[in-house]
Amino acid sequence: MAPKALQPLLPRVRAGLRRLARRRPAARRLMVVAAKELARALDDDVYSSSYFGAGRDPLDRMGLSGYERYDRDTSNANAAAYMVWKNFDVRTTLDVGCATGFVVEGLSELGMDATGTDVSQYAIEHPALGAQGRLVWGDLTDRLPFKTGQFDLVTALETLEHLPPNVVPAALAELRRVTRRYLVCTIPSFGPNEHGPGGWFNVKVRGELQADYEAKGPEYDGPVPYDDLFRDEQGEPIEGHLTIASFRWWTRQFEAAGFVRCGEVERRIHPDLARFGLTKYWNLYVLRTPDAPVPAPALRSPDEVADVERRFSLDTRQPDPEDVRRVEESLPS
Repeated sequence: MAPKALQPLLPRVRAGLRRLARRRPAARRLMVVAAKELARALDDDVYSSSYFGAGRDPLDRMGLSGYERYDRDTSNANAAAYMVWKNFDVRTTLDVGCATGFVVEGLSELGMDATGTDVSQYAIEHPALGAQGRLVWGDLTDRLPFKTGQFDLVTALETLEHLPPNVVPAALAELRRVTRRYLVCTIPSFGPNEHGPGGWFNVKVRGELQADYEAKGPEYDGPVPYDDLFRDEQGEPIEGHLTIASFRWWTRQFEAAGFVRCGEVERRIHPDLARFGLTKYWNLYVLRTPDAPVPAPALRSPDEVADVERRFSLDTRQPDPEDVRRVEESLPS
């Protein structure tokens, strides 16, 4: 969206360019080339339209980074919005790595003042209907376009693993800057997890190296070297994942950035993730700032919970028995 000061001028500028393009073929060709080059300059090499499935064979997801199809259902946005709504008493939220804003849309429907930011210009320009006007371009490796402490809660769902390890500390510091109270992340991780099911190396390291990594034992924290990361058919790290490390490694990074891990809240959430069949996909981290209280349990009434689960079609999700077993075994009896 253009700055407000320029908006009155845009119709006249647009009309003038249209007249020029109609009258002078050479000018039209130049404008077409300029438009394409400007779009390429603003677009991201990895997270462009093809990453979100545009112009792609919908069956190739297992061989190429990106989504088989990208919508509110396949992105698990309803489960993410529900998780935040059910467990946190907050008003303002920011979803970092929001893509086209399905989580933002879900949180808005649940009464929150939700904002999203992403490094993909394509995603920001193709927002979900309920996220229109709520998405802002931003780069977590630089300074996000928000004030310090602007948000009660920030989510970074399947996002931080896309950063190289050397960038992670600065990125977490930036998340700490914009977060007033809570941070919720899901990050592909491996090894023991003191607050829920652990993670594994499958589809995180190259297949021929998986046994070698498993033999390293629970003391190994990573991050996995770039050359050992699992690859897609084009030889690139699968899904653009660049940092694969243990729960312990990530916890230390969060603590260094000034966060406190909320294991009690994670243990509350894990049974819901198992019910929704997400335990195998989402390695959960719930963090708070040092002066923020641990969220109280039972913030929503059973009737409210049942209503949102019905509205978001979460009551029809089929749990994976293996997910349920792993969560039950990981939680205190």
